[in-house]
Amino acid sequence: MKLKANVEKVRLDKYLVDALAESTEYSRSYIQTLIKDGNITVNGNVETKQNFNLIGDIEIEITIPEVKSSTINPEKIDLDIVYEDDDILVVNKPNNMVVHPGAGNTEGTMVNALLGRDAKFLSTIGGVERPGIVHRIDKQTTGLLIVAKNDKAHQVLTEMLKNHEIYKEYIALVWGEIKEDKGIIDAPIGRHQNDRKKMMVTSKNSKYAVTNFDVIKRLDKTTLVKCAIETGRTHQIRVHFNFIKHPIVNDPSYGKLAEKQTDFGQMLHAYKLEFLHPITKEMVKLKAELPKEFTDKIIQEGGVENDWKTI
Repeated sequence: MKLKANVEKVRLDKYLVDALAESTEYSRSYIQTLIKDGNITVNGNVETKQNFNLIGDIEIEITIPEVKSSTINPEKIDLDIVYEDDDILVVNKPNNMVVHPGAGNTEGTMVNALLGRDAKFLSTIGGVERPGIVHRIDKQTTGLLIVAKNDKAHQVLTEMLKNHEIYKEYIALVWGEIKEDKGIIDAPIGRHQNDRKKMMVTSKNSKYAVTNFDVIKRLDKTTLVKCAIETGRTHQIRVHFNFIKHPIVNDPSYGKLAEKQTDFGQMLHAYKLEFLHPITKEMVKLKAELPKEFTDKIIQEGGVENDWKTI
């Protein structure tokens, strides 16, 4: 694919995103990957810098690499589909399921299950290892996950996430009594200094992170809260509540030491999603019921069904 133009000063990645918007469904991240991997030439020279400035007469050649065949095995795994149409589906992810294959997790993932449904109706922007996957939820966090069924929907959803245009609300059970009825945890998150698999609140090599919360009910030794995140950092809610000395119940990484042997994992559930449909632009509002293990723990702590049914 070749492009010729006369341009005023503009970044290479921005120019390509705008120039290809009508003729292709390539996302900004995919175009940036093409640049980084050496698949773009500018006036005959390979350019690997996304922020390379174009100016004047230019001739760009784009090489689209062959799509690798997937090595992921489709699996027949029952999924709780909360919403589905021609462009997207939203699934209520169960506990103990990894979203996509990785080191030590090659089977039983959400991607295995999605491929087992119908591989033809999944976006390809994420590559063969992550078909349809727009965002992730931790392995032992349950709840709503958006899946793209075509590249156009995937591209729009990715931009919506980047611009914080998808409202996500979580329910969490945390240790101790939170005295404030509502609060904001504004603390930057970065990689843990001693354990690369964990995150922590730190000023070093960190990213801005904000979690808003409201207390639903104070129970015997715990507090039931709902959280809305303004940012989507890795382990954000878990790290933030641990930071304010109210770790999430049963969290195997950030909870109390005695909880590291539990099977269910953290009591954290992606409860609500609200967003404009990426294609129809109609408002989509969805909720997912709490899993039984979560509600059993609430009742054990002195709660009643009305505590979560009326949220």
